Amino acid sequence: MKPLLLSHFTATSCAGRGLDATLAALRGQRGGLAPCDFERADLDTWIGAVDGVDAEPVRADLADFECRNNRLAQLGLAQDGFAANVDATIARYGAQRVGVFIGTSTAGILETERAYQRRDPASGALPTDFHYAHTHNPYSPAAFVRAYFALRGPAMAISSACSSGAKVFGSARRMIEAGLIDAAVVGGVDSLCLTTLYGFNSLELLSRQPCRPFDVARDGISIGEAAAFALVERVPDRALDDDAILLLGVGESSDAHHMSSPHPEGLGARVAIEQALASAGLAARDVDYINLHGTATPSNDTAESRAVRALFERTPSSSTKGATGHTLGAAGALEAVVTALALRGRFVPAGINTTQPDPALALDYVLTSRDANVRIALSNSFGFGGTNCSLILGRADRARH
Repeated sequence: MKPLLLSHFTATSCAGRGLDATLAALRGQRGGLAPCDFERADLDTWIGAVDGVDAEPVRADLADFECRNNRLAQLGLAQDGFAANVDATIARYGAQRVGVFIGTSTAGILETERAYQRRDPASGALPTDFHYAHTHNPYSPAAFVRAYFALRGPAMAISSACSSGAKVFGSARRMIEAGLIDAAVVGGVDSLCLTTLYGFNSLELLSRQPCRPFDVARDGISIGEAAAFALVERVPDRALDDDAILLLGVGESSDAHHMSSPHPEGLGARVAIEQALASAGLAARDVDYINLHGTATPSNDTAESRAVRALFERTPSSSTKGATGHTLGAAGALEAVVTALALRGRFVPAGINTTQPDPALALDYVLTSRDANVRIALSNSFGFGGTNCSLILGRADRARH
């Protein structure tokens, strides 16, 4: 594939709002997980809530979109001058030539949960101020971002569980290569809600402590929330800065092994990684760092380790979900931005909370953030139902060689 430029990107999670805060947390090996205090959630677990999500409603002209998920999206768009850079891109290409591709798993389902709490006691009718189409609807975050920027290009929501926020890069790439658009706002937004907290609890997948990916004593996930975005476009003819970040490869697969468990040998994950390498024209030995999906469940980490070991020899790797929690439909976009920060900052982020990497998984799992000449990196995102996506990002100076 032809590389695409990530001309701007941003991330907001419990680890911090914006790139500077996120980078400081990663380098300082700090996370934002805390004991669960989410509304009406009586659960012994840890969560990654973003501070201040409810402090400001969505923009007045977008009031029909009012919900926690779109407030989180708006908060994310306000960081790092991202919105201003999107506006400049629209001015350059035209509103009809910029697409929107947003990943989510539950969108604004919290608004539906609250609406059901306010049903009419006699008729059971939902309150008249409940706007399903603009909140709970999985398309809601894509429609919100499109309306936020007054865009007229194609827009799409991807809801493929935990690979959603990564697969948007593949969708945008295909639209750009087809000549339908010149640039795209891609990203992922997922916010905390009772459905996911109690849903994962019913699957017995929640840890009672901060999650420990790839640890010998790992015992489940910590759910977080996040909004992460990137502006992708064709690589311009002008010379790029050495630390400009390029999307070099995308791999997608579906192993359909089980509704909620990965293929035990990681076959679908391996196919996604192989496709990403092939589309980038790279070999496994060219990859300097792997941002693992790493949910901290016993089966997921085992399956991913088998896929990685089948292709790589001791490539430094870590899961940053110990810092952010598993942000579900936003995870792929959040971790793509984390990977871009590792490339730009030339460092390998540690997998925090993990103290004793499981020797049976046999990966070079990084426990201490360290400077490193990271030029090419892989980011994995694997979801329920076997929906897998791997992204390869690289620095412009490495990609030219």
